[in-house]
Order: sequence, then structure tokens, then C-alpha cells
Amino acid sequence: MAEQLTPLADDRALLGRTSTAERVSDILRSRIAEGYFPPGTRLSEDSIGGALGVSRNTLREAFRLLTHERLLVHELNRGVFVRVLAVEDVEDIYRTRRLVECAVVRGLGEPPYALDGLAEAVAEGRRAAREGDWKGLGTANIHFHRELVALAGSERTDELMRGVFAELRLAFHVVDDPRRLHEPYLDRNEQLLRALSAGQRREAEHLLAGYLDDSLERVVEVYRRRVGEEA
Repeated sequence: MAEQLTPLADDRALLGRTSTAERVSDILRSRIAEGYFPPGTRLSEDSIGGALGVSRNTLREAFRLLTHERLLVHELNRGVFVRVLAVEDVEDIYRTRRLVECAVVRGLGEPPYALDGLAEAVAEGRRAAREGDWKGLGTANIHFHRELVALAGSERTDELMRGVFAELRLAFHVVDDPRRLHEPYLDRNEQLLRALSAGQRREAEHLLAGYLDDSLERVVEVYRRRVGEEA
């Protein structure tokens, strides 16, 4: 927990003087999405509240918000934990992703599109792969899809998918070979970027649909095996 709290303390500056439970939940959601708090981690009120410099009541409200988003669970007499997903949760996450992400690409309108964020996410992934940072590559892949969703220019869609991508990271933590999971999709991210750069919206949607179907199959395969091993 101490290792996880060091970067969290750096986030304290983000709260400013008008600290709110919503801002705390934003920080914790981001940290969960970045993989700092793996599934099953117990979140200490004292440690996290001290790292962020917020009151117990503020932190409890943030926990409540994230529990509503299905990122945390409260266990009676035990505390608050990062949620461990079931296989059905993983399948539902991918159904949501397919509905939203493909719809975003389908509704882009006429090119050119603002693709700088996508290009930077691909570059981030390439850097992580060169360094053998496979967890970092997974984070870059999530950043790529977050930037893809942002092309819709919808704050509501961005907000919806922030929670979905954070839940997705919980699923990634169960995978025992992150390189095998994430590395093939770096090239596929570049294919999507090239299609969108060329204004080929239909081709991009086709690529994206196949990408998500393949990713779901791989994640569920590993998830079923790992959950079965731990049962």
C-alpha cells in the first residue's frame, strides 16, 4: 500500500482549496484505471485520506460514488475494496465498448478528424513496448480508446466511458501475460489511426469491431482460466 500511496500523495495538489468528493473520486478512478490499486485491494481510509489531505467524510463520499460506478465494493465489518470482476462483468464491459466506440466512429462526419490524441497514444504505446513495459502498454491502449471516444465531443460519453475503462483495467489485472494480451493491439491501433487519417470511416469501424471482438475473446479466455484456478 505504501508504494501505491506515494504517487497518490502527488495528486493532492490537484484538489486545491475547494476539495470535493467528486474530485477525490476522479483521482481514485484514474489511479484504478492506471493500475495502482489492483482488484481485491483494501483501501485504507486513514492512509488515503492522509495522502490526499481530505477528511474522512469526504473520502467516504468518494468511496460511495465509486461503489455506485462498480469500481469498489463495501464489505460489512471489513472495509472498502477494489472490485473483483466476474466473467459476466467483462462481457458486459465489451458490449458497452462495442456499442459506444463503434457508434462514435460511425458518427464522425466528414474528415479531417482531430487525431493528435490518438497519435500520441500510439507513440506512448510504442515507447512502452520498446521498454518492455507491458502494463504501460495496456495503459496506452486504454488511452487510445479514451481518445477515440473523445472524438465524439460529448462530455456525457466521456464520463460514461471513464468508468467503463476503469473497470476494464480491473479485468486486465487478472491476465497473467500482459505482453501477449496488449502487444498485438498496438499495430491494430496504428491501423485504426491510418484509416481515420485517410477519412475511411467505414473501414475504421470495421477494424474496430473486429478488434473489440478479438480482445473480448482473449480476455474472457484468460479470465475464465484464472478465476477457475483461484476458485
